Amino acid sequence: MMIDNYLLEELAVFAKTRTLAQTAEQLNVTQPTVTRGMQKLEDDFGVRLFDRQPNRIKLTETGELAAAEATKLIKLNLEMIDRIKKFDYSQHSIRIGSMIPGPLILLNHLHSVLPDDIQVEKESLSGDKIEQQLMRNDYSLIFSNQEILTSEIESQYVGTENLQVNLDQFMFQANQSTVHFQELKNLSFIVLREIGSWRDIIQKEIPGAKFLYQEQRDAFADITKYSNFPYFTTNLSQYDTILLQRKSKNDDRVTVPIWDESAKMVIYVSYLTKQKQRLTPIMNLIRDSWPN
Repeated sequence: MMIDNYLLEELAVFAKTRTLAQTAEQLNVTQPTVTRGMQKLEDDFGVRLFDRQPNRIKLTETGELAAAEATKLIKLNLEMIDRIKKFDYSQHSIRIGSMIPGPLILLNHLHSVLPDDIQVEKESLSGDKIEQQLMRNDYSLIFSNQEILTSEIESQYVGTENLQVNLDQFMFQANQSTVHFQELKNLSFIVLREIGSWRDIIQKEIPGAKFLYQEQRDAFADITKYSNFPYFTTNLSQYDTILLQRKSKNDDRVTVPIWDESAKMVIYVSYLTKQKQRLTPIMNLIRDSWPN
């Protein structure tokens, strides 16, 4: 016996709303339609799901169990549809994400030479683990500082992101060819909030520093333009069009590389091994375009 999906949906919604009127409104049907559906459900199951009173209807204990199971089935059905759609999309398109913003800057720079079937996520990813997002076909390629090697997923090295600090030319550290994190102690920095793993690194490595986090790239670029606060960039920032457009020609800051090992982040791109062949050309393009 198969229970129609629309009946399971009526049962699940009624379990939430607890009234016929609200169930009908939420499902955009008439109240008599809901009533007939409930009777059909009981006929199909062959059990009593509802306790009917003159001015009230509620679920029996069996009905509560049926509603809980219906909710699970509806969720599984939606997840199945989502998985199938994502799998189909992954067969003819490439969706790229990154756990850190640097690679997204490079991909934006390469936009004009990327194939038409490539979609790049504009914001850094968060939440689920890389493995889960790849296995669900949320993304074909994900950039991160993690190397993943499993029976179904592998990673390739694409380049190293090197942290730099932009200092007022009159600061004594600006006259050095390189600096260490310790030499930046007690300074105040303008920092983009979404910088991935770099956030933990700078907070850990620079004693007594204050970080003035900015949510928006435009606001960050404006503040760096009209103030002398130091800020961080990397070797990928040379492709950051927003930062370059907002940067004043009279900016007297000096870009100084940070020499500590923790200021050098090795970047990998991860993917499903079964898709390696079709993804190799785009990975080679990114690796060849990576700056020193």
